[in-house]
Amino acid sequence: MRKARGATAPLAVTVGLGFASGLLLILQAGWLARVLDRVFLQGQALGEVANLLWGIAGLVALRALLAWLSEIFAFQAAARVKHDLRTALYRHLLRLGPAYVASERTGAVTTTAVEHVEAVEAFFARYLPQLALAALVPLAILAFVFPLDPASGVILLVTAPLMPFFMVLIGAWAERLTARQWRELSRMGGHFLDVLQGLTTLKIFGRSRAYVEVIREVTDRFRDTTLGVLRVAFLSALTLELLATISTALVAVGVGLRLLYGHLPFYEAFFVLLLAPEFYQPLRNLGTQFHAAMGAAEAARHIFEILETPAPSRPGPRVAVPETRPFALELRNLTFRYRPRDPPVLENLSLDLAPGERVAVVGPSGAGKTTLFRLILGFYQPTEGEILAQGRPIQRMDPEAWRRLIAWVPQRPYLFYGTVWENLRLASPEASDEEILQACQRAQAHDFIEQLPQGYDTLIGERGVRLSGGQAQRLALARALLRDAPLVLLDEPTAHLDRATEERIQETLERWTRGRTTLVIAHRLRTIRWVDRVVVLENGRLVEQGPPEVLLRKGGAFAELLAAYGGYLP
Repeated sequence: MRKARGATAPLAVTVGLGFASGLLLILQAGWLARVLDRVFLQGQALGEVANLLWGIAGLVALRALLAWLSEIFAFQAAARVKHDLRTALYRHLLRLGPAYVASERTGAVTTTAVEHVEAVEAFFARYLPQLALAALVPLAILAFVFPLDPASGVILLVTAPLMPFFMVLIGAWAERLTARQWRELSRMGGHFLDVLQGLTTLKIFGRSRAYVEVIREVTDRFRDTTLGVLRVAFLSALTLELLATISTALVAVGVGLRLLYGHLPFYEAFFVLLLAPEFYQPLRNLGTQFHAAMGAAEAARHIFEILETPAPSRPGPRVAVPETRPFALELRNLTFRYRPRDPPVLENLSLDLAPGERVAVVGPSGAGKTTLFRLILGFYQPTEGEILAQGRPIQRMDPEAWRRLIAWVPQRPYLFYGTVWENLRLASPEASDEEILQACQRAQAHDFIEQLPQGYDTLIGERGVRLSGGQAQRLALARALLRDAPLVLLDEPTAHLDRATEERIQETLERWTRGRTTLVIAHRLRTIRWVDRVVVLENGRLVEQGPPEVLLRKGGAFAELLAAYGGYLP
């Protein structure tokens, strides 16, 4: 409801149109009762009641028009709410950053942003307007019934609360089933998307058919829970119909007896009888939408689990990004834990990079190398300590402005569904075609791109599914070369490449990184021959640093790593 403020106007119009239709229904029942009274009791001919009949036809047409307009405004309200929710979700996910998204299943986040937001439509387009009409229309009918037949008015007034009472009673049971249904939907969506994204790997290892059974089990569970919800929905519909029918019958019996003994005129008796089922109709319609509203409420719970997740805080006033190119980078007593009780991934790490200095970060697996990069990129916030760029803490900089100063090549680059041109222009949308071609040639990517079916216009698929690992790596490197960034982060940029291509790219990197502050994660000795300094991490601590040739002669941790892995750094 907090997110529905932008949809207040169309919702109010929807309720107003519905209420107007209810008033027209009362008028229509009155005119119909008057026609029957004149024709059957007063013996009037067709011509004498023609005006009333034309009026009834006009009321029917007008009510149809109001119903149509009500649907339009109701779905406009729902569309605005869905748009606002999706916008809020998208912006909050950006604020939460890649760290949060990486910790969640992609399919679960996607299901929340698509299916769960769609489910909210039923609440705003149908349930919420019907909730207002269920209160307004019966009160309007009572206002006409009580002066004509107080006894029928009392019956309507006493029996009306029974319907919402049973709705809530059955709803408590249905709520558990609905929550389970949405959990199964999230699980199924998340699992199915994960399987699709990993289908290539599953095919390589001959496990794709085994996952057919897994998906069948997941969908069977979802089907069973959905049928359980439907059974409860049908039960509640039966209960509401039974209550409405019995209540209408009570009114009809009372009206019939009073009419028989002459205590009630025919016109008034028939008018009350026509209004009795219409009195319960808004409540029955509310019961029909009740389960959809419960589903929407459960979907909203998943949405607000994301929206209410606190974004990383940036303490203190904002500071401007450094203007000098290149700039110094300083790590001051840096400590990071993924969770408060977890052991530190990085502990009391201090490191200074001079402007334009090129530093390689090496160490065994789990030493904290990738986490260090994510902290510099602003994906995570340090538990303790700070990172300074030209003496300014990056935690207090605008994240987008800070990241525009960084060229980053991850070990597993992400390529989006689109053409080669589109993936390359992400790095620099204003880059010319000539600049893109030069970057691809320097990254040794131009030749294989030209051999693709449509060259640079080839669709490469989600995550570069149509490319090999080496081709994807070269595209990511070309994307980085397009950025005129003073800070370069390279996470084994020549992984998945053959020896000859790797040598050519190493020459390109050696020339490109001159005059840029550079950090490179190294897993091969030959990839760090051009760096100025090597930093060795172990268990999140800095254990050794210095020029590579000096560290080799020294015979410390760096030399031990090379000896243990035969010249290959893990």
